[in-house]
Formats: sequence, C-alpha cells, structure tokens
Amino acid sequence: MKTKNKAKTGKITAIYVRRSVSDKFKDNNSLSIEAQKEDCVRYVGEKTNYRIYCDDGKSGKDTAHRPEFQQMMADAKDGLIECIVVKKYDRFSRNMREYLNISDELDKLGIAVYSLSEPFNTATKEGRMMRNNLLNFAEFERETIASRVADSYNTKARETGFYQGGFYYYGFMSERRTINGKTGSVLVPSPQAESVKIAYDLYKKNDVSLNDIIVYFRENNIDTTMKSRKAANGVSNMCRGHISRILQSPLYVRADKEVYRYLMSKGYELVDDVSAYDGVHGIFLHTKSDGGKYAKIGYHEGLVDAETWLTVQDKKDHNVRIKNNGKVEKSWLVGLVKCAHCHYSMILSSGNGFRTKKKYLYYYDAGAYKQNGCVKKHPKMRPDQLEKIVFEEMKKRIDSLVIAKKESESPNSEIEKMKEDILRIDNEIKTYLDKLKEADNILFDYISQRVKELHTKKLELENKVCSRERKHKRVCESPLVEPMSHWDELTTQEKHDLAVTVIEVIYISDETGVDIHFSI
Repeated sequence: MKTKNKAKTGKITAIYVRRSVSDKFKDNNSLSIEAQKEDCVRYVGEKTNYRIYCDDGKSGKDTAHRPEFQQMMADAKDGLIECIVVKKYDRFSRNMREYLNISDELDKLGIAVYSLSEPFNTATKEGRMMRNNLLNFAEFERETIASRVADSYNTKARETGFYQGGFYYYGFMSERRTINGKTGSVLVPSPQAESVKIAYDLYKKNDVSLNDIIVYFRENNIDTTMKSRKAANGVSNMCRGHISRILQSPLYVRADKEVYRYLMSKGYELVDDVSAYDGVHGIFLHTKSDGGKYAKIGYHEGLVDAETWLTVQDKKDHNVRIKNNGKVEKSWLVGLVKCAHCHYSMILSSGNGFRTKKKYLYYYDAGAYKQNGCVKKHPKMRPDQLEKIVFEEMKKRIDSLVIAKKESESPNSEIEKMKEDILRIDNEIKTYLDKLKEADNILFDYISQRVKELHTKKLELENKVCSRERKHKRVCESPLVEPMSHWDELTTQEKHDLAVTVIEVIYISDETGVDIHFSI
C-alpha cells in the first residue's frame, strides 16, 4: 500500500480503531486503542496525510451507535477519504449483513478497506470470500458473547437478591454490601424514596388518578427527575407512564404471603419459597428468554407495605378492565356493561327517533362484529333502564354491608363458592396426573393440555379470591352510604367513579336479563 503517493491527491487515509467494553477484559494488549493506533500509523507511514477515527467502548454489533464511524462515512461521501485502514476487519464491523452493505457503499465510492491482520486482497473473489468468512466468525463470536452474558445475568439473578444493574430505579440507589459471604450491589432508599410512598398513598384512594399525582408533585415541588438512558442529558422528568410502572412494580413492596399469592395468581414463576416473603424485602421481576416472568426476593427492603401495594394493584387491574371510552357524560355505566353470551363490551351509542327526531341512547354488542360473534347486535335493554336497575341493586348491596358489619362477621358466600371450585379443580388435576403413568402418547398430550387449562382456571379463581378477600377486609361502607343518599345531586362522572368502585362487571341479554357482579 503506497499511502505516500495517495497523499498527493489531497485526500486523507482514514484509520479506524474501535474497542468494545468486553475487549477491556481480554488478555490481548493488541486490542487496546493505543496499540491499534500505533500499528495502523506505522503501516501507513508517519508522513502520510491520515486521520484517526476512534470509537472507544463501542460494540461492533452495529454502526448506528458509533459517532466516529458515522463521521468517517460522512467524510467518505464528501470525497475526503482515499482509503480506510483497520487493525482487523472485526474492528470495522461484526455484523455480516451491515458490513456487506457498507462495503458495497464504499466500493461505489472507490474506497478500499485494508486490514493489518488479514493480509489478503479483497479486490479478488478469493479475498472477498476469506474476508466474509472471517466476518461470519466474528458475528458468531459476538452472538455467543451476548448469549453468555444473558445466561450469566439470569443465573446470578436467580441465585442472589443482589441488584444486577442495567436499570435505574426511582427511589433507590445502590451500594456495595457483603451478604452471606458474597459481595454485590444492594438497593437502598434514595432521597426520592419518600416520593414513591406518597404516590402509593395517593393512588390507593378511589378518586385519585395518575394525572392527580403529577399535579400534586408539581404543586409541592417534589423532585420528579429520573435517570434515563434515552434522555439526551441522562435524566428525564417523570410522566404518567413512569408513575404507572412504579405503582405496578413489586420492587417497592414489603412482600408478605398475600403478595406471594397475588404473584402466583398472575402466573409468574416464584423462585423463592413462600417463607422468604417476610413482609420486609422487595422483589425483582425478571424476564425469561421465552417472554415469561420470574420473581426473586431481593436483599433490599421495600418502601410500601403489602396492603397498600395490593390495593393499588387491585385498582390498576380494575382500571384495565374498565376502560373509559370518553362517553361517561352520557351514562355512568360506561365500560361496565358486557354481553352475557359472548362477554364482549356493550358499546354506548346514540340515534334519533324516526318520527319524533328525539335523541335516544342504546347499546350495541361489540361481539356481533367479531367472527362467530353474537347474532343479535342490539339488546332491548336501554341505558336509562339499566341505570335504574343497577342503582337499586347497589343500594341493596351497600345496605347489606352495613347490616353485615353490625352482625357477627360471616363468610362471604361468593368467596366460599370460588374456594370450593378451586378444590374441585385440584382434585380433577390430581386425577389426571394419576392417569399419566399409564397413558400413551395421544392420551398424554390430551391430559397435559387439560391440566394446563385447569391450572389457568385455578389461577384466575385464586386471583379473584385474593382480591375480594382483601376488599372484604378493608371495605368501609361509610364513604359509599353518604353519596348514595343524595344520588341525584352527583355528576355523571361521580356516579361512574362510585360504580366502578363497587361493581366488577354487568352482564345483560334479552334472555337472561341483568347479572351484576360486585367487587365488594
């Protein structure tokens, strides 16, 4: 390579050097930035008109996150570069497809790439084949390293309650500690921990939304800055999404046995025995390679008591089921009404009378527009008729709570029935498992599928039992009795807020009438 002659063209020789984070831990001094620079400069000659483009601590998996590489490509397109020199082709890229795209672009610009370690001519088909083979091995090595790192992370995450790094948690900071003879990072409360507690205390109230919390933080000058990898300056202000994730994370709960049951009902893999849920420590929730979740008790102490955390989860779960479609002003039952046959939502709509031209409201079944959905699109039940029925049933329900409080505490019949159903499912699962010993392949597959279906149903029932038992314990009828006594004075939104507090879902049909499922 006669770089001295090429310098006369006025163009520069580009020297590209790169070192990834993993290279720092390899016993190979030739991979250091300084070693790469020295070798490349020696190769092109000190008197050559060259420029060094250096990306230190940057991965070779792509070029998008390497600013110096991007600058070099921009200079190449501007006609400033004669050729490019690298210590090894894998410094240039470890992504085969991306490398071929870039090399094709450089070929069109008439710019050759020279490697010090792979001395073959890429102008020939043999040389290009050798280069491509080397890059294939480099890409394989990168993927292998990534896989090993992921496996190591999951192994450590399962075995210890240390903070594994990678994520910033609002309300916590990390410090090094030695626990059970092992040293690692443990989360400890930061100055913002109090803000997390305030958010939970506010949101557990029925009439508080995520926006209300943001307004409260703003009015009281509470620090809402969060570390963020995406933000330009490394920090960003908390938004509704951030608050929602904080309120949903088990990281902050002082996990007890009830939390264990709740997480189990969600289908998470629980690494620790129930005895580890001591009402003190928080939980790390990790994602498995198949997309599932597993929970591991951490060495850190939670910030929020279990009852508060579970109350918030019940509210968030309920909010997911009951979506406000923007028509609350038309009916306070918006989002609560479903078809008794297909269980799809009943959508509130309006129309004009054929003769009177008077506006009226009616329901149409969302399931009627689905494949194999309900044949009947519009039930006879009108929204105003349904509101009267539901109001009367709500009064009876709340009155029964008052009576139940005055009398001795008796078991909730609905909860007891669900517990009986769980026992029946357990017995059925046991029966199927006993048959597995003598099952052939076809019967084995059938039994496995049936047991899976039963287990899913059992988890759903256990989730409902946990939720309703907690609500039954903490329900106070006083805040419900007072607004019910002057119902006509409430706004539609206030009626709606009260309804979603006490009702889980309302099923209607012309055949079965009205079936109200209360959540208290």
